[in-house]
Amino acid sequence: MQPSADEPDAAGASPTTDVHSGGVAGGVTERGPGRVTVRRFLALALPALGVLAAEPLYLLLDVAVVGRLGADALAGLALGALVLSVVGSQLTFLSYGTTARAARLYGAGDRAGAVGEGVQATWLAVGVGVVLAAAVFALEGPLLRLLAGDAALAGDAVLWLRIAILGVPAILVSMAGNGWMRGVEDTVRPLVCVVAGFAVSAVLCPLLVFGAAGMPDLGLAGSAVANLVGQTVAAAAFLVLLLRERRVVGIGLLPRWTVMRAQAGMARDLILRSLGFQACFLSAAAVAARFGAPSLAAHQVVLQLWNFLTLVLDSLAIAAQALVGAALGGGRVAGARALAWRITRWSALLSVLLAALFAAGYSAVPAVFTDDPAVLGPIGDVWWLFVALIPLGGVVFALDGVLLGAGDARFLRTATLLGALGGFLPIIWASLAWDWGLRGIWCGLVAFLVVRLGAVVARAASGRWAVPGTAPA
Repeated sequence: MQPSADEPDAAGASPTTDVHSGGVAGGVTERGPGRVTVRRFLALALPALGVLAAEPLYLLLDVAVVGRLGADALAGLALGALVLSVVGSQLTFLSYGTTARAARLYGAGDRAGAVGEGVQATWLAVGVGVVLAAAVFALEGPLLRLLAGDAALAGDAVLWLRIAILGVPAILVSMAGNGWMRGVEDTVRPLVCVVAGFAVSAVLCPLLVFGAAGMPDLGLAGSAVANLVGQTVAAAAFLVLLLRERRVVGIGLLPRWTVMRAQAGMARDLILRSLGFQACFLSAAAVAARFGAPSLAAHQVVLQLWNFLTLVLDSLAIAAQALVGAALGGGRVAGARALAWRITRWSALLSVLLAALFAAGYSAVPAVFTDDPAVLGPIGDVWWLFVALIPLGGVVFALDGVLLGAGDARFLRTATLLGALGGFLPIIWASLAWDWGLRGIWCGLVAFLVVRLGAVVARAASGRWAVPGTAPA
């Protein structure tokens, strides 16, 4: 239950009423962690899940539409989308880092400062986005030929990527928008922005690919144009909200280099962390392919189920990030520590329930994706490893969110790379050398999570991450 305007919160501080609040925080910038109920937590987590799920759902539609053009077009889309995804995924500091900084300011009662973080992150997103788009545009031909190994296939991919890459600045602006708005505990309006963008793309994609309803028949290029327009719409919506907020709180729009340098300070650690993830999962796919098509197909089925579950659990981590950052910004260190474990218990409970559902669906769930016995066999070999991963992920992802909210990116980088280099990658390549099959690959993923679990639990228990103040340590 939210405290009244004159009621002390659980940490003994009087909350500050914020007449400018437009998010789920309900107009209160400083609230004690003891006031974080399941209802308030889910009010942050569920819209965040919608934001996370919107892009994968759109990509499924895009694949279904382009798939009607034939295998070459679909392969071109896959290669182009892979490059675009890699470019975007390396800049997650624009969302995670901005959330950590904005949440601390918001928790301290400084909504203007939190919105100011959004202004500077947006400038950074535009600048970095233009540079990245230009670099990929210049290198796209050689890069795609290297990936494809086939000139014709690379040509289809270049056609798609040359258009879609123009949307990189818009993608990064949306990341920055998500970041500062999560920081002020508003996850509803970002969902509206993202859904609006993907809805436009979803409508335009079939119309432009097939030339329906009087639209030009662009083929594969139509998919790229739809993608670009949708990303632009989402970014424009975030910009409108940012401009409105900055007028309300009374801050300027000029770039502040000191703030942008501080925001970029988390970039190195988060980029290295992302590279660790990508090295692991690309290696897993490469090794699975060497065990034959059925093993690769089985790996893809189970991996997509795992990716779906990570979306669900990551939405809880995003809520943890905002709430913990706000608690530390308000100086409520003991409350932040208590909140960290409370959120972790909620995430662990949800993950156990999900694991029980997938355990019960041992026979039924894989059959939804394939009826090929050659694929179902390897799925059965790793199913119980997959089920065992779910509760581990519930704890790891929740504490990841806590530590990201505290701005502890350097530790998370080290923990991820330790798990990758000391667990996942050695076991993956050993499974190829000693013919352990798909089971060896998924044992590697278990080792990866176990290493990270030990690291984040020890870090959370130490309390060294809980540094109060309006900027991450």
